Amino acid sequence: MSLAQSLLNSPVVPSMARELGIDEQTARSGAAALLPAIVAGLGRSAAGGAGAAASPAGPGGLGGLSAILGGFGGGGGLLDAVTGAQPTPVQQGNDILGSIFGSKDVSRSVTQEASAVSGLDQTLLKKMLPILAMAAIGMLMQQGGRQQPGSGSGAAGAGLGGILGAVVKGLAR
Repeated sequence: MSLAQSLLNSPVVPSMARELGIDEQTARSGAAALLPAIVAGLGRSAAGGAGAAASPAGPGGLGGLSAILGGFGGGGGLLDAVTGAQPTPVQQGNDILGSIFGSKDVSRSVTQEASAVSGLDQTLLKKMLPILAMAAIGMLMQQGGRQQPGSGSGAAGAGLGGILGAVVKGLAR
């Protein structure tokens, strides 16, 4: 199952719907429109490409993604923050978006395109974007075996390799 499908079928959508005061179908439509851009941004980050975090690619081309994950404590707790009872701390999500997209202009373009595809208001999609970015990193960490970057080059490489596989699988579907 792709990363986007995993997120759409997880507690993320109902939790986001409750937090934003919208119905689950609206949340699902918005997530479906936004997730391809988030997954693509993560893929570019994993490859060390344009728009990726400004970090040289390490072993296996994981430099940008490693920097993102390392900057958020390996992603631990991000998924719980999204699905928990408390409001999502969206600053972390905005920081992730800055790392994967590079600028607010790209984030605005993503929400404009998602609005055109989904028919949802761009303001609502702007609220959804950081929540979904946090959920994506959190889910990647779950799928990648919760390995901490920098906890030994072999272990980190293996964990990040699994994460890169999940991102690539997400792009392929």
